[in-house]
Amino acid sequence: MSLTGFGSPLPATFPGRRQIAAGGEEGDLKMTRQFQLKTTAKTDFVDITPLVQQAVERSKVEEGLCYVFVPHTTAGVTINENADPHVSADIGMALNLMVPAQERYQHMEGNSPAHIKASLVGSSQVVFVQAKRLVLGTWQGIFFCEFDGPRNRQVYVRVVKAEE
Repeated sequence: MSLTGFGSPLPATFPGRRQIAAGGEEGDLKMTRQFQLKTTAKTDFVDITPLVQQAVERSKVEEGLCYVFVPHTTAGVTINENADPHVSADIGMALNLMVPAQERYQHMEGNSPAHIKASLVGSSQVVFVQAKRLVLGTWQGIFFCEFDGPRNRQVYVRVVKAEE
């Protein structure tokens, strides 16, 4: 997986879990950033926490909300444990059990399971921002969830200042 146009990805902390680095221009107090990423497998959970945190820092928003949105019907975004790569593998396994690949789906493209998994996971997350930092639990990370890869994908991050 690589972040298009922004340099090399960060090395993985754990096998099976990849992180990517963000780049680009600094924003203002209401900023939307679009990041390109390329997934490398049919099902891929990519830790995008560093990318989102960097967008928060560049926004100059001290307190507010960070919206993360994935504009795809066969991918999603979730918040879950990022300390143990087995957690994302277990989530993928459970989704495969809930949504079997070999069913009598009517969608002709053959990727109905990916659409269903993306609907279950969801396409957006909202995270509080305090002191220019994402408010996440000790073990939490933000994951881009690919269900129909490998593909070129986009992630939107919008940071909004809290109202006084």
